[in-house]
Amino acid sequence: MTFGESISICFKKYATFEGRASRSEYWWFVLFTFLGSAAAGIIGQALSGLFSLAVLLPSLAVGARRLHDTDRSGWFLLLWFIPFIGWIVLVIFAVQDSKEPNRFTIG
Repeated sequence: MTFGESISICFKKYATFEGRASRSEYWWFVLFTFLGSAAAGIIGQALSGLFSLAVLLPSLAVGARRLHDTDRSGWFLLLWFIPFIGWIVLVIFAVQDSKEPNRFTIG
């Protein structure tokens, strides 16, 4: 999956928390949000805030779908509220291979 395909899919599935997201889809979207946030921050604080609001829901959705791809519940995203330890655990979950068969497969 390419950078553009990943961004397109994530915005098409803006608030879709069902299904699965591949590693490449997730990490390309993370790169997009990082670069977009940095660029918006350089231009202005208001634009940075608007960009952050625009990508909040798709970021949560792709995060939940990525966890589903590793056969984990999207509720594990709540680990972001635990500083350092929770963040490390979620990064480890996000870099893991897809699990087959998987209870989150649609269809």
